[in-house]
Amino acid sequence: MNEKPPNSNSLFLDQDTEKSHHPEKDLNWLRRAMQKRVSGAKNRMCSITCGSIKVFFRRNTFVLFTVAAVAVGIVLGFALRPHNLSTREIKYFSFPGELLMRMLQMLVLPLIVSSLVTGISSLDSKASGKMGVRAIIYYMLTTFIAVFIGIVMVIIIRPGKGNRDSPVSSSGSIESVQAADAFLDLIRNMFPPNLVEACFKQYKTLYKKTVFTKNITIMLNASEAVNATEPSSVGNFSTVLQIIQETVEETVPVSGSSNGVNALGLVVFSMCFGLVIGNMKQQGQALREFFDCLNDAIMRLVAIIIWYAPVGILFLIAGKIVEMKDLAQVGGQLGMYTVCVIIGLLIHGLFVLPLLFFLVTRKNPYTFIGGLLQALITALGTSSSSATLPITFRCLEENNHVDKRVTRFVLPVGATINMDGTALYEAVAAIFIAQVNDMDLNFGQILTISITATAASIGAAGIPQAGLVTMVIVLTSVGLPTEDITLIIAVDWFLDRLRTTTNVLGDSLGAGIVEHLSRQELQNQDAEIGNSVIEENEKPYQLICQENDSIKHRNSETTM
Repeated sequence: MNEKPPNSNSLFLDQDTEKSHHPEKDLNWLRRAMQKRVSGAKNRMCSITCGSIKVFFRRNTFVLFTVAAVAVGIVLGFALRPHNLSTREIKYFSFPGELLMRMLQMLVLPLIVSSLVTGISSLDSKASGKMGVRAIIYYMLTTFIAVFIGIVMVIIIRPGKGNRDSPVSSSGSIESVQAADAFLDLIRNMFPPNLVEACFKQYKTLYKKTVFTKNITIMLNASEAVNATEPSSVGNFSTVLQIIQETVEETVPVSGSSNGVNALGLVVFSMCFGLVIGNMKQQGQALREFFDCLNDAIMRLVAIIIWYAPVGILFLIAGKIVEMKDLAQVGGQLGMYTVCVIIGLLIHGLFVLPLLFFLVTRKNPYTFIGGLLQALITALGTSSSSATLPITFRCLEENNHVDKRVTRFVLPVGATINMDGTALYEAVAAIFIAQVNDMDLNFGQILTISITATAASIGAAGIPQAGLVTMVIVLTSVGLPTEDITLIIAVDWFLDRLRTTTNVLGDSLGAGIVEHLSRQELQNQDAEIGNSVIEENEKPYQLICQENDSIKHRNSETTM
């Protein structure tokens, strides 16, 4: 009864005192969290033993060797430059690097065919169709983004303005290529008439100059010969036909070929072949097992060659640095052009592609890229996305644990048609050459460059400096002088390595994205395989029983 009801003032005071305690609680909680974090870090540092260091080195042996090879190659190359080696001596010096290129290229052909056939045949047609559509959308999207970045960078930096650099003399003549013929060649190469020939040759339109005489009929007015003063002759006109022979020179496209694997034709054939084997079900099992076994055998060969890769990369990089012309040439316009391409490739490779990967998969893209280090360094050394393909397979499947059905389908196609770095480089180079010639390109011409660079990058074979060949197509499409390609030849060997690394990175991140988007189809496929295994385990018993019944029935018939 003596208890007084709490007044409102005391209530508000209590609330205020409670509120005043909250910041201290927050500070205490932060302090405890920081202490836990620090103690955890200390424990981890203390737990680092010789054994864990050995495990780390064992896991990353190849990557560490390859990084060391690049560093040693750069140092060795610059150390040998003052000695002014002759071309023959540089050729001998680069021999170990040439051996690596030959070894990797030896494995590319069977790897593309076997991986595509096994990858597509292991999926049903519906799943492979969806996966193919996702991969193509990814390739087109990233290539368009790369071209857009290149165009924006070259318009902002404007490397072609200023005093014109003297063109570098090129050893070979630059062949003129018509854009229409180049795209028709692309379609022709998709369907090679001879599969054996496609292993070492691809179709290429050549131009032949033909000189012939042509009869031209000219109509002359005969009234000119008549005196016009005569009133009777005015208005009487007669015509005289005169035949003149004229010599005409015409450039005619003729069928020809160029050395190199027709990768596009083999990819199309292998995809169709894999689809047919997949639809054959049990009948195609023997073929599927053969290509699966071939793929495993090639990957085991890759595991052996990979030990030699650091040595080859060392001599490839050192040889290129020794072979490089005077560094003073890379100044002015050419230096700004090089900076422009490098910045564009870095933005695309380190920000745009990882952001796309993160938005789709919600995983850390940089840990994924960490597993690809050896493939990226090999691409930097060899400057060939096709030659890097065996090592890219190994990195994705062993380090990043990407499903083999995805890598076998996505990587060979990507190495053939997905060339983000090449598309960016071609767009920058075309607008750079226009700036050098003081040509202002309108929106339509820039759009033409972007579309042509995207399409030409698909046709660029995964071989060193293929971008220079397709560059002619881009320049011709907007009427720019093709002979100005000699301006950029001095730095092309270096930029070729960077754009190849970007191409390989784009293919690998694409495989990760396609796997994430296709996980439902892959799980359904696994479930179907599991059910079919159970059914097959039950079938043999039934078949044996049926065979026994039929044998008994035959025996009973013979006895009767």
